[in-house]
Amino acid sequence: MASRCRAAPLLARVARRAPSTSTATPAAASASTLARTQPRLQVRCLSTSRPRALQHTVPARQVKFSSETYPELKRDERFNKLTQEHVDYFRGILGSESAVIDGVTNDKAADDIEPFNADWMRKYRGHCQLVLKPGSTDDVSKILKYCNENGLAVVPQGGNTGLVGGSVPVFDEIVISMSRMNKIIDFDEVGGTLVAEAGTILEVADQFLASKGYIFPLDLGAKGSCQIGGNLATNAGGLRLLRYGSLHGTVLGIEAVLPDGTVLDDLCKLRKNNTGYDLKQLFIGAEGTLGIITKVSIQCPQRSKAQNVAFFGLESYELAQQAFREAKGQLSEILSAFELMDGGSQELVVKVTNNKRPLEDDYPFYCLIETSGSNAEHDGAKLETFLEDVMEKGIVADGTLAENETQIKALWGWREGITEALSHLGGTYKYDVSIPLADMYQLVEDTRARVDAAGLLGDTDEHPVRAVVGYGHMGDANLHLNISTRRFDKRVEECLEPFVYEWIQARQGSISAEHGLGLQKKKYIGYSRNDTAVQLMRRVKSMFDPNGIMNPYKYI
Repeated sequence: MASRCRAAPLLARVARRAPSTSTATPAAASASTLARTQPRLQVRCLSTSRPRALQHTVPARQVKFSSETYPELKRDERFNKLTQEHVDYFRGILGSESAVIDGVTNDKAADDIEPFNADWMRKYRGHCQLVLKPGSTDDVSKILKYCNENGLAVVPQGGNTGLVGGSVPVFDEIVISMSRMNKIIDFDEVGGTLVAEAGTILEVADQFLASKGYIFPLDLGAKGSCQIGGNLATNAGGLRLLRYGSLHGTVLGIEAVLPDGTVLDDLCKLRKNNTGYDLKQLFIGAEGTLGIITKVSIQCPQRSKAQNVAFFGLESYELAQQAFREAKGQLSEILSAFELMDGGSQELVVKVTNNKRPLEDDYPFYCLIETSGSNAEHDGAKLETFLEDVMEKGIVADGTLAENETQIKALWGWREGITEALSHLGGTYKYDVSIPLADMYQLVEDTRARVDAAGLLGDTDEHPVRAVVGYGHMGDANLHLNISTRRFDKRVEECLEPFVYEWIQARQGSISAEHGLGLQKKKYIGYSRNDTAVQLMRRVKSMFDPNGIMNPYKYI
């Protein structure tokens, strides 16, 4: 077997079926040289993504109001208009001037409120005039109790990194930002249980855990901005679901405030608590429609001492499926991520970043594999053996293996950089969906063909669509279908919807894999849930929130 430092050139040689004495490709050779000159780091740290790192091409004030985009939505007449009396009450609760952004009595606050009114994609925008930033559960309780009694609608907001307009207002709802509730409360270094406030940024939580030898069981591209309360509210999946499962399994307990101000203290720290209904599960994925999550208790696994990343190219989606099956069989207990990217998504990253591709040639599909274990030599040998095998079988055409922390981050950048690349190129219609693996990529091809046939796809400005690409978490059959546009255009939306949802329904998939329903998918819930399920959801909503103040106009 090849030594660790020779892994990258070995992969290149196998791919080209050259004699064992042939030289490596330039990219592989440079990787090997770097491996010999720099010490190998065994623990992958999270990327240093900054809050609000994504760059926008459209100023927030130029974004069309959601109430105009969706003219069928009308402001609920049950809700009252904000007055100075209301603002004064909230100031009395929160005290600090910075905890209240008042656009009701102060026109100069409009610029400060705008980031809370619009989503990061610049697709959804509300008319909010008041932002409240509670600092404690008691603050949240008093705010919601008052709003419920006075008919004031609210929108809970975390990092505002969602894709479906679920965290921004539609009309003049009050935004309740959880950003001040960002404390890590407790950590059990033996059991691995973390208790933190809902406004804690995911990356901050993970860095804290890293200092203790543990890892947060969720990893997202938006880790530098998103908050763990919002992660629960949308039941975020992310890059680690293959290894650690969903939040429905890792969350042990929550504290939440109900619409009438009642505090539900279900902050259990135990993995086993079989005493009646598991109420916390109702709030995971509820998108802030039943109450506001204020604290979280979550089971965190120990951080692996050794991480390895491989990046390889394939000639077809069928071969990508074969590679995934081989990875599950050969890597099993150390496999922590298996990500799929099509060639189009990688072209967009190159266009925006000008970075040199990890492989010498271009391929229709790419996969990134991450392994996490306790023994670097053992895990590295298993990954090398796997790669040699799939290349000898003709499944993988070419690949490279990261040799140190710098290369690990660089390879992950080709996956995590897709979202930011898309944001630089204009508007994006995003569909985060689940589809049986055999059919998963066919949705991208069928959507591309449909958009092209409608005359919307092209290289010139008269064509609103720039590209149709797909990538995602192959490990859990989660596809990110992205339609990159030069501008948002109603013709594009009409071409896509309900076509995409009908396509998914026909294959018994889910129209929302990670980001929830929000405003975008509200009226399409019937494509994934039957009438009985929807009616039960409405009854639950009515029981928890009879006045409908929590995140109205969304979900169901």
